Amino acid sequence: MGVVMALSVFIFIYSYNTTLLDFLRSQPTTWELKIPEEEFAAGVMDAEVKYGYLILTETSKWIGPAAEDPSMRHAGNNLACSNCHLKAGTQAGSGSWVGVTDRYPQFRGRENKVGTIEERINGCMERSMNGRKLGEDTREMKAMVAYMTWLGEGMPEEKITEFKGYPGIQLPEVAVDLEKGKAVYTQHCVICHGEDGQGAPQPNGPGYVYPPLWGTDTYNNGAGMHRVITAAEFIRSNMPYLEATKDNPKLTDEEAYHVAGYINSFSRPEKSELAADFPDKKLKPVSTPYGPWTDDFSPEQHKYGPFQPIIEYYQKEYGIKKTK
Repeated sequence: MGVVMALSVFIFIYSYNTTLLDFLRSQPTTWELKIPEEEFAAGVMDAEVKYGYLILTETSKWIGPAAEDPSMRHAGNNLACSNCHLKAGTQAGSGSWVGVTDRYPQFRGRENKVGTIEERINGCMERSMNGRKLGEDTREMKAMVAYMTWLGEGMPEEKITEFKGYPGIQLPEVAVDLEKGKAVYTQHCVICHGEDGQGAPQPNGPGYVYPPLWGTDTYNNGAGMHRVITAAEFIRSNMPYLEATKDNPKLTDEEAYHVAGYINSFSRPEKSELAADFPDKKLKPVSTPYGPWTDDFSPEQHKYGPFQPIIEYYQKEYGIKKTK
């Protein structure tokens, strides 16, 4: 009788604890966005994550022109990756890295294939950083991926959209007006990026507090930011810096549009072999400023718009719905 009673008690306790555990697992978990600067300062980062953080926030020093070892100079300019992916990649609306590794592998039209996160990083190295690829098995590549993965640890599904890419804008149905863009730049951008667009260097060491927007030490003409629509989406959600957010922009869609065109009207480094981009030319974003294209719109219109007629053409001719 004692054995039976003991067994009954055991079954009851086991069933209760199992039910409680299932209940707890079913409850939404509390997730908080990491603050990398604080965790770095506190010395609690994993070594590989820490190295990735350093590379992405001090890119020139570790894998750029200021690297001590010439073989490590993969970035061709003195930008940091975090000059665009703001707040060490945690700011929503700035191409955040929070959750990004969960979205790869994914199809990308520029290569016309399913690519890995490592290939995506190397795309930035060749374009935004105007440099050359890293080996996918190198310590540096693994560290960057480890940092990005760490940022998204435990992120619930309902947060995915919040941190993905750039929010779209309502495109003006006119071409970029460079004079309007200059006026916006003068009012909102000069204080950080300077009248000559050359930014503000770090006071102690390589890199920039505020990056150059044109000239020789910035992203090249093959970068996504050289497309007016992409640049306008980024600008509206993030500029002026520390004032705007995706949920509380300071510029109108039209202001962001014109100033994006103004910034991209200046010369910058040129990437070779751009004609090889987008093997299926129909997949090319309408604001890609370099040919060839599968339409008869002018290079000027592809660079400065208006973009609605191009969007409508691809919808009608190919059944492709484009937003940028």
